[in-house]
Amino acid sequence: MHVDLARELKAHLSARLARAGGPVSASDLGGRRWTQPALGLAPVGPDLAHLAIRLAAKEDADLLLTGLDDAVLDEVDVRVIGPVRALSSPTAGELQRRTRPLVPGLSVGHPTVTAGTLGGFVRLGGRLAVLSNNHVLAAGDAASLGDPVLQPGPADGGDPATDRVATLAAFERFVAGGQVNLVDAAVAVVDAEVPLDPRRFPGGPLGADPLQVDDVEPDERVEKVGRTTGHTVGRVSAVEVDGVVVQYDEEVRTFDDQVEIDGVGGGFSAGGDSGSVIWRSADRAPLGLLFAGSDTGGREGGGVTFANPLATVLAVLDLQWVAG
Repeated sequence: MHVDLARELKAHLSARLARAGGPVSASDLGGRRWTQPALGLAPVGPDLAHLAIRLAAKEDADLLLTGLDDAVLDEVDVRVIGPVRALSSPTAGELQRRTRPLVPGLSVGHPTVTAGTLGGFVRLGGRLAVLSNNHVLAAGDAASLGDPVLQPGPADGGDPATDRVATLAAFERFVAGGQVNLVDAAVAVVDAEVPLDPRRFPGGPLGADPLQVDDVEPDERVEKVGRTTGHTVGRVSAVEVDGVVVQYDEEVRTFDDQVEIDGVGGGFSAGGDSGSVIWRSADRAPLGLLFAGSDTGGREGGGVTFANPLATVLAVLDLQWVAG
């Protein structure tokens, strides 16, 4: 169907859920109730899209789709992806080492977290800064401006006495209680003595300004470099995804207007890849800031990844993207 009709259908189902007072059924997540479906657009051609529905459990689909006629059901892309979690769990690998100069993909973190990924470089009020997630650099709202950022992150042996590389300068706080988040993002200004390598910025010499989601083509091929899985390739499988419920340790947050990515040839991300910047393969134009994912679902069964649109991140935190 035309993308505008897909948006209307998405709005219709969202309103239906709101009138019902929230979730349509119950699925268990470690003792918590994870029930809200995520609704987005799955591009299938120029100006064409299916309605993307992402569910925690198979039985949720029947309840959500009841009453829709067959013509509409033919235009729906339903997948069961299980629970979505913030990707900050540690494992070992090459990008976890202490590395200078700083480059995207390295392990970083606030002293009180495990480790995530240095996504890229931005300017905040003219100052050069590293970009990653709130839950990586700002400890999920628990940090204070002025706190140190370590490379590598604590899970990889980062020591506040020797491995400080930047100072937390800004982060977007989470909202709870059924309210909607748009980004999981934070920046830390790079300490003066710490070297960087501009040749390895995402976007690099061929880079362009961050993409608007409206400019993303169906099945757009994308890439990222993350702390845990390194360089991986994926394809954009849905955009404008609303109602993405993400587990953060003891907290659950809901996100709207997200980008969904399927891995190509395997999973696109894993725990510890949070904060990676995702770019379009064709021209290395940056697209999104990776922050969460699932273990199941996706075309190849390796789960799906969710990212904040990078243009939204830059606007919310008043940042300028730095290309090589």
